[in-house]
Amino acid sequence: MELTLTQPDDWHLHLRDGDLLQAVAPHSANHFGRAVVMPNLKPPITTTAAAIAYRESILKAVSAGSNFTPLMTLYLTDTTSPDEIKLARRGGVVFAVKLYPAGATTNSQDGVTDLFGKCLPVLEEMVEQNMPLLVHGEVTDSNVDVFDREKVFINTVLQPLIQRLPRLKVVMEHITTMDAVRFVESGKEGFLAATVTPQHLLLNRNALFQGGLQPHNYCLPVLKREIHRQAIVSAVTSGSKRFFLGTDSAPHERQRKECPCGCAGIYNAPVALSLYAKVFEEAGALNKLEAFTSFNGPDFYGLPRNNSKIKLMKTTWKVPESFSFSFGDIIPMLAGETLQWQPGFS
Repeated sequence: MELTLTQPDDWHLHLRDGDLLQAVAPHSANHFGRAVVMPNLKPPITTTAAAIAYRESILKAVSAGSNFTPLMTLYLTDTTSPDEIKLARRGGVVFAVKLYPAGATTNSQDGVTDLFGKCLPVLEEMVEQNMPLLVHGEVTDSNVDVFDREKVFINTVLQPLIQRLPRLKVVMEHITTMDAVRFVESGKEGFLAATVTPQHLLLNRNALFQGGLQPHNYCLPVLKREIHRQAIVSAVTSGSKRFFLGTDSAPHERQRKECPCGCAGIYNAPVALSLYAKVFEEAGALNKLEAFTSFNGPDFYGLPRNNSKIKLMKTTWKVPESFSFSFGDIIPMLAGETLQWQPGFS
C-alpha cells in the first residue's frame, strides 16, 4: 500500500545555525517543499537584512539540486518598527512575524513584554501588509500553572488581539489544548489558523515520566492531558481547513537535553510525515491527510500549492537511535522505535 501526496510544507520549523543548521537542514529539505523558519537564534532575526542572510545560510546547508524553499520570519520585539514590516514585505523573503512572549521558550529572552502597549503600530502595519502573526501562545507569569498557560494566553492576549484587529492574520502555533481547538474553530476562517505537531498528536504528558524522566519528550508548550490530545486529533482529522502541518522540529545536541537543566524541543523532522500518517490512519482519515499536510497551509498564506509529489509507503522501518555529527549526537523523536509509513518521492 502507498499514498501519493502533493509535497507537504512545514509551517513551523527550527533550523538553528552554524554546525547544527548544516546537520539538520537536509532532513527537512528531503521531505518538505517549503518551511516557515523560526527566527529565535542568538542574536534573533529582527530585520529583513538578517532574514535574507539567514536564508542564504540555509540554502547553502541543503544538498545541491534541492528545491527546498525557506520562508523567513522576523522576531517581534518591543522595538520593532512599522517601517521594518514594510521593508520585509517589499523584500519578498519574509512571510510572517513571530511573537514570543519574553521568556516563553528557547531563545525568547528578547521577546515581547507588552504587546498592546509597545507593538500596536507594528501589528496595524502587518494588517495593511497582509503579514501573518505567528504566536507562541503561552503566558510567562510564574504564578500561572505551566499546564494552564495556553488557556490563559488565549483569554488574556489572543482574544483581545483579534477583537481589536479582526483583519490581522494569526496562526496559533503548536496548539496543545482543547481550549486552543475551540478558539481556532470559533475564529473567522482565513484569518485564524493553527499548526499542529506530531508530538502533540501522539503523546500526552505521561510520556514525560514513563520509565523515568524522558528529556527527549520535553518540549514547550509542554505535553498535556490525554483529553487534550484527543481533541487535537479530532480537529486535524476532521477535514477542517483551519489546521495544518507544523512540526516545531527543534534540534538540540544530546548533552543539552540530558543534563540537569535540559533544553525544550523535540527533533522530529526525520519522522514527522510517518507520524502524521500514523495519526490519520488510526483515525480512519487517510483521505484527509493531504489537505492537512499540503493544502491548508499554502491556502492560508495565499501561496500556490506545490506541484511535486511525495509517496508514503506502508512499510516498516526503524527510527535511528541517534544522528551523529562532529559536534555530538541528536536524538530523534521515537528513537529506536519501528514505524509503519516511510516517505519516498514520486
